[in-house]
Amino acid sequence: MHEVIAEEWNQEANDGFKWQQRWEGVMSSGFERTDNEVITEAAAPEIVGSTAVTVVLSRCQIIASNCGDSRAVLCRGTETIPLTVDQKPDREDELLRIEEQDGKVINWNGARVFGVLAMSRAIGDRYLRPWIIPVPEISFTTRTDEDECLIIASDGLWDVMSNNEVGELARRILRRRRRYAAAGEVTAAQTVADSLTEIAVGRNSSDNISVIVVDLKSKKKQRNT
Repeated sequence: MHEVIAEEWNQEANDGFKWQQRWEGVMSSGFERTDNEVITEAAAPEIVGSTAVTVVLSRCQIIASNCGDSRAVLCRGTETIPLTVDQKPDREDELLRIEEQDGKVINWNGARVFGVLAMSRAIGDRYLRPWIIPVPEISFTTRTDEDECLIIASDGLWDVMSNNEVGELARRILRRRRRYAAAGEVTAAQTVADSLTEIAVGRNSSDNISVIVVDLKSKKKQRNT
């Protein structure tokens, strides 16, 4: 996905667009291209799909793009800020979109499109078109000096931990590890990711668990802590 997004950025003509509009075009075309490549390269049959969440980090912006129910959150000071909103079939706007195309959302161990899929957007899952679409939602967040870390994870984590629980644990571990970290040790961010994964497994999460943690504090600030 990151290679596709980078290629789309290089191919996207500026055409006088504002930078936000350009990123929206890049993310949308990148997700669509990835969805098409899943089929053309026979990477998966039509009944297989995946969520996708991407984050582009610049010196001043955090650009998050989400399709499905994976999630990205930002730890800023004492706050845990969601950068994405899960695309669930019973979310009011998603339910309306599905029903307007003669689709149905059935409650079967939670809201599911035709009683099958528990998300309303995804890469792949072609057998549920046009109700399941690979169109991402994109958010822009201006960075601040209070930003601690980014946490990007699949729903195996979020099914058993709230945003606030994840944020509190991340802040606690990061600050402790930054203060006492020795050369050659596992990074503070990796320690957070490992700890979150272990907790999700310990809580018997029934879905896949992928966790990426990005430490947003500069090395200079870490040395001064």
